[in-house]
Amino acid sequence: MTTVMLSVSEALARVLADFHPLDSEIVAAESAVGRVLADSVRASINLPPFPNSSMDGYAVQATDVAAATAGAPVTLSVIGDIPAGISPTVEVRSGTAARIMTGAQMPPGADAVIPVESTDDSGMMMGAKGQMPSAVQILKAVEVGAFVRIVGEDVKTGDEVLAAGALLRPYDLGVLAALGVGRVPVISRPRVAILSTGDELVDIDQTPGAGQIRNVNGYTLAALIHKYGGEPISLGVARDTFEEVHQRLLAAVEQKVDAIISSAGVSVGAYDVVKLAVEREGALNFWKVNMRPGKPLVYGRVRDIPFFGLPGNPVSAIVGFEIFVRPALLKLGGRRRLEKPVVKARLAEALHSDGRESYLRAVVVHENGGYTARSAGGQGSNIVSALAHSNAFIIVPAGVTEVHAGSTLSAWMLDWPEEIF
Repeated sequence: MTTVMLSVSEALARVLADFHPLDSEIVAAESAVGRVLADSVRASINLPPFPNSSMDGYAVQATDVAAATAGAPVTLSVIGDIPAGISPTVEVRSGTAARIMTGAQMPPGADAVIPVESTDDSGMMMGAKGQMPSAVQILKAVEVGAFVRIVGEDVKTGDEVLAAGALLRPYDLGVLAALGVGRVPVISRPRVAILSTGDELVDIDQTPGAGQIRNVNGYTLAALIHKYGGEPISLGVARDTFEEVHQRLLAAVEQKVDAIISSAGVSVGAYDVVKLAVEREGALNFWKVNMRPGKPLVYGRVRDIPFFGLPGNPVSAIVGFEIFVRPALLKLGGRRRLEKPVVKARLAEALHSDGRESYLRAVVVHENGGYTARSAGGQGSNIVSALAHSNAFIIVPAGVTEVHAGSTLSAWMLDWPEEIF
């Protein structure tokens, strides 16, 4: 184990070197949003698969209406009605037209569509369902192909429509549905075990007794794992004994999880037994990172499973998760973009640090053509309300203890979707 305190970048590089995308699984397309596509998807059909009208109107031969104007309309015989969803049974010849609806298949012989607005069919324009007229006056000329969606205009057979590694969005499911792709190969979700430690912890529905607090970290870490595409598996609360922590870690190994996270028990107190339990079943890679909050952070392995030992203070645990666990989970899930969205923000007030690389809770707003950052409240590692009010971490570089109002610093945006930034 490294005993020298690592910088954030050094520690993160060690962590990410150990993580690789998981194997793939096949899932229903409707449940694949937010998952990473394991293999590319190619079109098995053309889209659209048949020529169709992009307007309500009349299918015609363009040469028939070449001279049409509002002052000198061209009159065509109406030979049929073509709604969407049927195969046309009429053929448009010179001097004729077929009434057609948006999305309906073009009839043989027709090479253009006249929008209803360019005809005298006021009933169709108002949505009336009356009998189709025997003739229609065309008030405007069109060129060949006007208002016709051609075969393969959107996608051609054999086209790669979604590449391997793509993060599937709701819009992508529309493409899959159009192609009839009901099941897709995606990278598996990381299964992450969560262990909370501490004699003082009680569950959310319990009333804390003297010296007790509710298990904030267990719930927050589970929510973060969900947010970043993982499946949280609770190991419950372990009391501050080597035997109980060790037993819970072995339970995680038996469940074949992809990573283990614990909170608390990694500092230097007499009851901080997590490091010892990890070393019994594996090894520590590093302990302590030059950051604030979250300095006493452990990374190692339990058997062959990566292990993150986060501090017990809630804000420290969350910051440690965002910096180290989040990118590891994204990498396991096949994501290529691991960085947080970052903006440069002007400070509305002075900030103080102790010289460690600091992640301070802030509210960042867009104003006056740029971004302005203000403290979200107290910066103590136990103050969760300030985190609830924040939308960013302002990063004070290592070695800096004072930053004046008006200075510009990088801000990690907590709530901006990484995949579109």
